[in-house]
Amino acid sequence: MSGQQGETAEQSIGEFTLAGSPGAARTAEAEVPRPDEEWDLPHGFARVYYGEGNRGIVRPVVMADGFNLGRSDLDALYRGLDGDFPFLSELRRRGRDIILLGYDDRGASILENAEAVIAAVLRTSAEQLGDAPLTVGGFSMGGIVTRYALAKMEYQRMDHRTRLYFSYDSPHRGAVIPIGLQAFSHFIPVANNFARQMNSSAARQMLWRHYNNEDGTVRIDPEREKFLEALREVGGWPMTPLKVAVANGRGDGTGLDVPPGQVALASTGKLVYPGTTFFTQAEGHEVVVAELKRLFPKAEKTITTSGFPALDGAPGGSLNSYGILGNMLKKFGATVELNHPDVCFVPSVSAVAVRDIDQPADLYANIDELSPEESELDDYVCSSETTGHTAITEELCTWLMDRLPE
Repeated sequence: MSGQQGETAEQSIGEFTLAGSPGAARTAEAEVPRPDEEWDLPHGFARVYYGEGNRGIVRPVVMADGFNLGRSDLDALYRGLDGDFPFLSELRRRGRDIILLGYDDRGASILENAEAVIAAVLRTSAEQLGDAPLTVGGFSMGGIVTRYALAKMEYQRMDHRTRLYFSYDSPHRGAVIPIGLQAFSHFIPVANNFARQMNSSAARQMLWRHYNNEDGTVRIDPEREKFLEALREVGGWPMTPLKVAVANGRGDGTGLDVPPGQVALASTGKLVYPGTTFFTQAEGHEVVVAELKRLFPKAEKTITTSGFPALDGAPGGSLNSYGILGNMLKKFGATVELNHPDVCFVPSVSAVAVRDIDQPADLYANIDELSPEESELDDYVCSSETTGHTAITEELCTWLMDRLPE
């Protein structure tokens, strides 16, 4: 590989994103039917699929997309929701009408995208045949967007007619992207999609801790603080509907087999970020989580954290965070050591709003043995096995469908 090729390779590494949508890993398995209606909404859009035997919207379920970069891809979302388990097909078979909601920009502020939800809820009610109550919720970030939207509607005394609110592996207490990975997005010497995603408003609002590229600090981002304050101002949660959630992580305190302080990913050859190494998150002060090295222009940087629990192996919905970067490195000519491709993204305690994730005892809590009153939700379930973030499983979807209002 020539010097110019090596420089191009290092510059091209960041053309990927870490997604929080069920459509992220599935693109072809399920057939996407033609929608019965398509709506343009403020900051978003929706597709409507009538339930079997319905000639209009009768028993609506509004489902909001999750986090990524750019415009929602509702084809991919449909496939993701109807792949491993045919969730949408089963809902429609039961006579439920699906309103699939996307955003003009999945990385925009949650507060902005909530306007799309409010518009979708109002239009659903206006076009509905009969008076069956609504079910409203979303996947990953979608569960946070709908939570805020419904709470805001109640705060403004708007009737959302929603009897069930649901979230599917949504980060109510925050999501986790390893700090070393966040820092690496900015270490790439050109503007790139990964850095744009990590610096998006939605990422800043949802991430438990955010890497600030301007000064290298790791902190609760000011945008998260403002969002949490906005959420508190509207009451925190919608109070009228039953509030339920599912977690892709386990509830018995068992997480991924990812020991802290180990090499998760390393570029071991002589080309393409040679010597760059990422370590699984460990506890302690000034803990090294990444050694970043590049050739063009030559630079080195050590990334540390202080006061973090062992997040990467925590119980929770997992994300192929290091695996995705490892594949990109190999694609552009690197030799890699990849030991822990998957790490925790949304801790189980975050998904079911039981405890914060700052302390190890809370992060690794045995949720199954806790009093249900510890959760801010009315009901919840954790996966019996660790599954990928927003993985659509028969276990979780059946539990959710059994709680839909009649």
